[in-house]
Amino acid sequence: MPRIIFLNRYFYPDHSATSQILSDLAFHLAEAGRDVHIVTSRQLYDDASAALPEREVIRGVKVWRVATTVFGRATLAGRALDYLSCYRGMHRAIGKLSEAGDIIVAKTDPPLLSVVAAHAAKRSGAHVINWLQDLYPEAAVALGVPLIRGPLAALLTRLRNTSLHRAKINIVPGEAMAQRLEAHGIAADKIRVIANWTDDEAIVPMPAADNPLRVAWGLGGKFVVGYSGNFGRAHDFGAMLGAAQQLRQDSRIVFVLIGGGSQLNALKRKVRDSRLEDTVRFFPYQPRDMLPSSLALPDVHWLSLRPELEGVLFPSKFYGIAAAGRPIIALASPHGEIAKLLDRHQCGFTADPADSSALAAHLKSLAGDPAQCATLGRRARAMVDAELTRRHAFDQWRQVIERIA
Repeated sequence: MPRIIFLNRYFYPDHSATSQILSDLAFHLAEAGRDVHIVTSRQLYDDASAALPEREVIRGVKVWRVATTVFGRATLAGRALDYLSCYRGMHRAIGKLSEAGDIIVAKTDPPLLSVVAAHAAKRSGAHVINWLQDLYPEAAVALGVPLIRGPLAALLTRLRNTSLHRAKINIVPGEAMAQRLEAHGIAADKIRVIANWTDDEAIVPMPAADNPLRVAWGLGGKFVVGYSGNFGRAHDFGAMLGAAQQLRQDSRIVFVLIGGGSQLNALKRKVRDSRLEDTVRFFPYQPRDMLPSSLALPDVHWLSLRPELEGVLFPSKFYGIAAAGRPIIALASPHGEIAKLLDRHQCGFTADPADSSALAAHLKSLAGDPAQCATLGRRARAMVDAELTRRHAFDQWRQVIERIA
């Protein structure tokens, strides 16, 4: 039976979204009797200096953590050095660990990890599955990362595409990303759409009266507008701030933002400068065992995705919101994948990311119509139960692995 070797910069006990779904799948496969290994860093997403153990076995999964620089995510230069040292450490580890017939599953943190996996697998005779959570360098170009444009972006795209051609299969979370890969010449039979997931057995609809965070955070009687996850550069918070300004006189409505990331401190300053502290409240990432409560806390969630990033990434928070049975307002392209899901399942609304008035109007309408809120939430949960359960995704992954093995 071939070994399955996952590559990703973060793994359990890290709480980041890519780490959580990787940990879920790795533990599931190990429990099913597979020989599962993880090559990862010693860092945590929000603590570059965490220095996790170099070697350990967690729930049957053999974890190999490589040494990297620990500059963290504060600067692009420091992040780049962390990436380079991670590539080097992972390449060495795969070279020592992998053998002919093994299956290497490369995620996309750090970016272009598929190139490292392809080179290492060519030496050992292992097979490669690329598990793409985003497309690089497209994401960097869209976000205006310095130097990643023109000839360099073209070179990185060629390197990425070559590694995708060499893989046995490339797993993507949505149809829009699959279409982008096909446009780059990746054969359709080398692309498989498997949606990401959340723990839909633990995260279920919860009445507001039963939610312990409502009391602990002083939100009794409020209409809570929630955001949960990363405050990164791919997400635009301008419309949220504008809507909060327009709704500040309505004491029922409060915006609750849970998470962390590169934009968090700047966003806090804008809230403070706009004197919105009573309307917009911040809370840190919650432990995974509190996700059922934190995701069910809001009456409605909003998420954002810049239109230029459609098909480049898919917000993983979408799945947790839907599992909690809450309406979704997406500040995204009206023609994008999220908008199509919301429209098909009638479980939320899409608004222009630059239109704070539209967001405010949706929120004011929902705050005054609890029945509509409840109906949209039930439809969101029904969408998960119909096609987005974790068990369904695991079944799809097992099919892929068994076919390659």
